[in-house]
Amino acid sequence: MAEFLRIYEENPNPKAIEKVIAILKRGGLIIYPTDTVYGLGCDITNLKALERVAKIKQIKLEKANFSFVCHDLSNLSDYVKQIDTSTFKILKRALPGPYTFVLPSGKSLPNPFKKRKTVGIRVPDNKIALEIVEQLGNPIISTSIHDEDDIIEYTTDPELILEKWSNLVDLVIDGGYGDNEPSTVIDLSENEPIIIREGKGSLEIF
Repeated sequence: MAEFLRIYEENPNPKAIEKVIAILKRGGLIIYPTDTVYGLGCDITNLKALERVAKIKQIKLEKANFSFVCHDLSNLSDYVKQIDTSTFKILKRALPGPYTFVLPSGKSLPNPFKKRKTVGIRVPDNKIALEIVEQLGNPIISTSIHDEDDIIEYTTDPELILEKWSNLVDLVIDGGYGDNEPSTVIDLSENEPIIIREGKGSLEIF
Protein backbone atom coordinates (compact mmCIF):
# COMPACT_ATOMS: atom_id res chain seq x y z
CA MET A 1 0.00 0.00 0.00
CA ALA A 2 1.36 3.38 -1.02
CA GLU A 3 1.64 6.10 1.57
CA PHE A 4 -0.50 9.20 0.96
CA LEU A 5 1.17 12.48 1.88
CA ARG A 6 -0.39 15.95 1.68
CA ILE A 7 2.08 18.72 0.81
CA TYR A 8 1.05 22.32 0.22
CA GLU A 9 2.75 23.88 -2.79
CA GLU A 10 2.77 27.42 -1.39
CA ASN A 11 4.92 26.28 1.53
CA PRO A 12 6.19 22.67 1.29
CA ASN A 13 6.76 21.22 4.76
CA PRO A 14 10.50 20.35 5.15
CA LYS A 15 9.68 17.22 7.21
CA ALA A 16 7.35 15.99 4.47
CA ILE A 17 10.03 16.63 1.82
CA GLU A 18 12.55 14.70 3.97
CA LYS A 19 10.17 11.74 4.00
CA VAL A 20 9.90 11.86 0.18
CA ILE A 21 13.71 11.97 -0.13
CA ALA A 22 14.11 8.97 2.19
CA ILE A 23 11.68 6.96 0.04
CA LEU A 24 13.47 7.94 -3.18
CA LYS A 25 16.90 7.12 -1.75
CA ARG A 26 15.84 3.62 -0.82
CA GLY A 27 14.61 2.99 -4.37
CA GLY A 28 10.97 3.95 -3.92
CA LEU A 29 8.63 5.22 -6.61
CA ILE A 30 6.59 8.36 -6.09
CA ILE A 31 3.69 10.06 -7.83
CA TYR A 32 4.07 13.79 -7.46
CA PRO A 33 2.58 17.05 -8.76
CA THR A 34 4.16 19.23 -11.45
CA ASP A 35 3.00 22.41 -13.17
CA THR A 36 1.11 20.19 -15.63
CA VAL A 37 -0.06 16.62 -14.97
CA TYR A 38 0.93 14.33 -12.10
CA GLY A 39 4.13 12.39 -12.75
CA LEU A 40 5.57 9.02 -11.79
CA GLY A 41 9.18 9.38 -10.72
CA CYS A 42 12.21 7.86 -9.03
CA ASP A 43 15.83 8.68 -8.23
CA ILE A 44 17.78 8.81 -11.51
CA THR A 45 20.76 7.09 -9.86
CA ASN A 46 18.82 4.04 -8.61
CA LEU A 47 18.84 1.28 -11.24
CA LYS A 48 16.29 -0.97 -9.50
CA ALA A 49 13.85 1.93 -9.21
CA LEU A 50 14.36 2.82 -12.88
CA GLU A 51 13.64 -0.80 -13.82
CA ARG A 52 10.44 -0.74 -11.76
CA VAL A 53 9.20 2.35 -13.62
CA ALA A 54 10.03 0.76 -16.99
CA LYS A 55 8.17 -2.40 -15.98
CA ILE A 56 5.07 -0.40 -15.00
CA LYS A 57 5.19 1.43 -18.34
CA GLN A 58 5.81 -1.91 -20.12
CA ILE A 59 8.87 -0.69 -22.00
CA LYS A 60 12.56 -1.54 -22.08
CA LEU A 61 14.49 0.81 -19.83
CA GLU A 62 17.07 1.60 -22.54
CA LYS A 63 14.31 2.73 -24.91
CA ALA A 64 12.22 4.66 -22.39
CA ASN A 65 11.59 8.33 -23.14
CA PHE A 66 11.69 9.50 -19.55
CA SER A 67 12.26 13.16 -18.73
CA PHE A 68 14.94 14.26 -16.30
CA VAL A 69 13.37 16.63 -13.78
CA CYS A 70 16.00 19.13 -12.63
CA HIS A 71 15.94 21.89 -10.02
CA ASP A 72 17.42 24.46 -12.41
CA LEU A 73 19.86 24.70 -15.32
CA SER A 74 23.03 24.67 -13.19
CA ASN A 75 23.72 20.94 -13.61
CA LEU A 76 22.66 20.75 -17.23
CA SER A 77 26.22 19.97 -18.36
CA ASP A 78 26.07 16.71 -16.39
CA TYR A 79 23.44 15.34 -18.76
CA VAL A 80 23.60 17.26 -22.03
CA LYS A 81 26.30 18.33 -24.48
CA GLN A 82 27.45 21.91 -24.43
CA ILE A 83 24.65 24.01 -25.87
CA ASP A 84 24.94 27.24 -27.81
CA THR A 85 23.89 30.67 -26.55
CA SER A 86 20.62 30.85 -28.47
CA THR A 87 19.49 27.46 -27.11
CA PHE A 88 20.42 28.50 -23.57
CA LYS A 89 18.43 31.73 -23.96
CA ILE A 90 15.33 29.72 -24.92
CA LEU A 91 15.76 27.52 -21.84
CA LYS A 92 16.24 30.55 -19.58
CA ARG A 93 13.08 32.18 -20.97
CA ALA A 94 10.92 29.07 -20.66
CA LEU A 95 12.08 27.46 -17.40
CA PRO A 96 10.85 26.83 -14.83
CA GLY A 97 7.69 26.18 -16.81
CA PRO A 98 5.44 23.62 -18.52
CA TYR A 99 7.97 22.52 -21.13
CA THR A 100 10.08 19.44 -21.85
CA PHE A 101 13.16 20.21 -23.93
CA VAL A 102 14.88 17.48 -25.95
CA LEU A 103 18.62 18.18 -25.98
CA PRO A 104 21.72 16.29 -27.22
CA SER A 105 22.88 13.96 -24.47
CA GLY A 106 26.20 14.29 -22.66
CA LYS A 107 28.65 11.65 -21.48
CA SER A 108 27.59 11.54 -17.82
CA LEU A 109 24.20 9.90 -18.28
CA PRO A 110 23.25 7.08 -15.90
CA ASN A 111 24.21 3.65 -17.32
CA PRO A 112 20.83 2.61 -18.76
CA PHE A 113 20.73 5.79 -20.87
CA LYS A 114 24.37 5.84 -22.03
CA LYS A 115 23.50 5.07 -25.67
CA ARG A 116 20.84 7.74 -25.94
CA LYS A 117 21.57 10.55 -28.38
CA THR A 118 19.06 12.92 -26.78
CA VAL A 119 17.55 13.49 -23.35
CA GLY A 120 14.37 15.28 -22.22
CA ILE A 121 14.93 17.98 -19.60
CA ARG A 122 12.16 19.35 -17.40
CA VAL A 123 12.23 22.15 -14.77
CA PRO A 124 8.59 22.37 -13.67
CA ASP A 125 7.20 25.52 -12.10
CA ASN A 126 6.04 23.68 -9.00
CA LYS A 127 7.62 24.22 -5.57
CA ILE A 128 7.01 20.63 -4.42
CA ALA A 129 8.74 19.08 -7.43
CA LEU A 130 11.63 21.58 -7.32
CA GLU A 131 12.13 21.13 -3.58
CA ILE A 132 12.28 17.35 -4.01
CA VAL A 133 14.99 17.42 -6.68
CA GLU A 134 16.96 20.12 -4.86
CA GLN A 135 17.00 18.18 -1.57
CA LEU A 136 17.69 14.87 -3.33
CA GLY A 137 20.76 16.42 -4.95
CA ASN A 138 20.17 14.99 -8.42
CA PRO A 139 17.29 14.75 -10.92
CA ILE A 140 14.43 12.32 -10.75
CA ILE A 141 13.28 10.59 -13.89
CA SER A 142 9.69 11.27 -14.69
CA THR A 143 6.88 10.06 -16.89
CA SER A 144 3.25 11.26 -16.98
CA ILE A 145 0.61 9.01 -15.48
CA HIS A 146 -2.11 8.33 -18.01
CA ASP A 147 -5.69 7.41 -17.32
CA GLU A 148 -7.26 4.37 -18.96
CA ASP A 149 -10.33 6.44 -19.79
CA ASP A 150 -10.05 7.57 -23.42
CA ILE A 151 -11.91 10.78 -22.70
CA ILE A 152 -10.00 11.81 -19.57
CA GLU A 153 -6.39 11.38 -20.61
CA TYR A 154 -4.87 12.31 -17.25
CA THR A 155 -6.13 11.77 -13.71
CA THR A 156 -6.10 15.04 -11.77
CA ASP A 157 -7.52 13.95 -8.40
CA PRO A 158 -4.80 12.68 -5.99
CA GLU A 159 -7.26 10.40 -4.15
CA LEU A 160 -8.24 8.68 -7.39
CA ILE A 161 -4.56 8.39 -8.28
CA LEU A 162 -3.92 6.68 -4.92
CA GLU A 163 -6.81 4.28 -5.57
CA LYS A 164 -5.36 3.23 -8.91
CA TRP A 165 -1.64 3.24 -8.13
CA SER A 166 -1.56 2.16 -4.50
CA ASN A 167 -0.06 -1.28 -5.21
CA LEU A 168 2.46 -0.04 -7.78
CA VAL A 169 4.22 2.85 -6.05
CA ASP A 170 5.48 3.67 -2.55
CA LEU A 171 4.14 7.19 -2.15
CA VAL A 172 1.45 9.38 -3.68
CA ILE A 173 1.85 13.09 -2.91
CA ASP A 174 -1.35 15.05 -2.66
CA GLY A 175 -0.37 18.49 -3.94
CA GLY A 176 -3.93 19.45 -4.84
CA TYR A 177 -5.73 18.88 -8.11
CA GLY A 178 -3.39 18.50 -11.07
CA ASP A 179 -3.76 19.86 -14.57
CA ASN A 180 -4.99 17.61 -17.38
CA GLU A 181 -2.80 19.15 -20.07
CA PRO A 182 0.77 17.82 -20.43
CA SER A 183 3.92 19.81 -21.04
CA THR A 184 4.83 21.19 -24.45
CA VAL A 185 7.70 19.10 -25.86
CA ILE A 186 10.27 20.93 -27.98
CA ASP A 187 13.25 19.33 -29.69
CA LEU A 188 16.29 21.61 -29.51
CA SER A 189 18.80 18.92 -30.49
CA GLU A 190 19.08 20.23 -34.07
CA ASN A 191 19.56 23.71 -35.50
CA GLU A 192 15.92 24.79 -35.37
CA PRO A 193 13.35 24.16 -32.58
CA ILE A 194 10.90 21.41 -33.54
CA ILE A 195 7.55 21.15 -31.76
CA ILE A 196 6.97 17.48 -30.90
CA ARG A 197 3.87 17.99 -28.76
CA GLU A 198 1.86 21.12 -28.14
CA GLY A 199 0.73 21.17 -24.52
CA LYS A 200 0.31 23.68 -21.74
CA GLY A 201 3.44 25.70 -22.53
CA SER A 202 2.86 28.61 -24.90
CA LEU A 203 4.74 28.59 -28.21
CA GLU A 204 5.10 32.37 -28.06
CA ILE A 205 8.50 32.04 -26.32
CA PHE A 206 9.94 31.39 -29.78
